[in-house]
Amino acid sequence: MDELRVRHDGALATITLNRPDKHNAITVAMWDALPGALATLSGDAGVRVVVVRGAGEEAFASGADISEFGRVRSGAASARAYSARVAAAERALADFPKPTIAMIHGFCVGGGLELALACDLRWASSSGRFGITAARLSIVYSVDATRRLARVVGPSHARDLLFSGRLVEAEEARAMGLVNRVCAPGELEKETYAYARGLAQQAPLSQRGAKAMLQQLAGEGTMTGEDIAAFIEAAYDSADYREGVQAFLARRPARFEGR
Repeated sequence: MDELRVRHDGALATITLNRPDKHNAITVAMWDALPGALATLSGDAGVRVVVVRGAGEEAFASGADISEFGRVRSGAASARAYSARVAAAERALADFPKPTIAMIHGFCVGGGLELALACDLRWASSSGRFGITAARLSIVYSVDATRRLARVVGPSHARDLLFSGRLVEAEEARAMGLVNRVCAPGELEKETYAYARGLAQQAPLSQRGAKAMLQQLAGEGTMTGEDIAAFIEAAYDSADYREGVQAFLARRPARFEGR
């Protein structure tokens, strides 16, 4: 769909929220399309890292498209159904087995911040503005979204953001752990993709195992402790492990294939 674009560039893929005239506000159709797009990228062995961004430089996403709320969120029953669709999209992103990076220009608010929190890493422009405005709309965030926020910034900062609904600038967001790195606006794209290309050269099995373990420690994910133990054992029997050792001894870059 045009409002959720997927672009490939070698080992990198980019998912773009493409509604720049609406500050990339996320529609129901976009929430619904995201799991399928991620499933396709998950099955593509050539894709090693996914960058999620908003079109243009004014916003990552200003939140869910409130203009739809009268139709899709008009009462408790429809709100439950809507929330389930949002949760499915965020869960698909959080459970995606490859590294994901939210590249954030401008506003990253409400559902936009939820989406960014479902990514593994968040790189922001100094123009970034972050917040969760649920308290302005009498909305209670989902358990999963609240857990992700608290896991990233800690309970105290989570309370501040949720209770106040205030927007924080990029440097304050970095100080509370909400973003990993802040770049000059003109440098954000270059630096994000340079970092992503570096990730794409590392061992996919190591990245997948680390992601699964961190999710389990946070009470998320689908792999059990036994699954992770088996994954660790299998990694030692992998072609990539043998390649990594040989490359280290030969003092050359390793060529990992994810097997």
